[in-house]
Amino acid sequence: MAEKEEADRAVSAFIWNIVEIHSQLEEIHKSWAQLLGITEPQWLILMAIDELDEGRGVSGVAVANKLRIHPGFVTNQTKKLETLEFLTRSPSPDDARYVQMSLTEKAGAEIAKLSIKKQGLNATLFDGLDRASIEYLNQRLSLLAKNSRLASQKLSIGVL
Repeated sequence: MAEKEEADRAVSAFIWNIVEIHSQLEEIHKSWAQLLGITEPQWLILMAIDELDEGRGVSGVAVANKLRIHPGFVTNQTKKLETLEFLTRSPSPDDARYVQMSLTEKAGAEIAKLSIKKQGLNATLFDGLDRASIEYLNQRLSLLAKNSRLASQKLSIGVL
């Protein structure tokens, strides 16, 4: 029984560490957003577009999937970001019913201004971890993310 209790304590400590990390990252995202005069969700949308865009633009569904949020929310917020001239929205060349979004030069310049601060932040966040450790951690966290989605699905249908 002691081994199970130790395992339960380790899992609990891990979950609380993730909660703490999530909370701190949320505060960091709020700070970045404030520097651009936008909201935290808008900042995350810009970051998702920046990461996903390979030169052809990004669909709202792809952004919603990346951020695990409703596509309608993405549509609403990207219209606001377009008004602020942080992104462009244009019909998809493959299907005009869909919109492809790209960051504007203004957004790129603003994000570039933050890059030195972002490098310093990353150095602080990952102090004591080398590239191999970060890659190992990312592999394990990807597995945990996949498992947590499965556990959430099982819980929602009453299997757990």
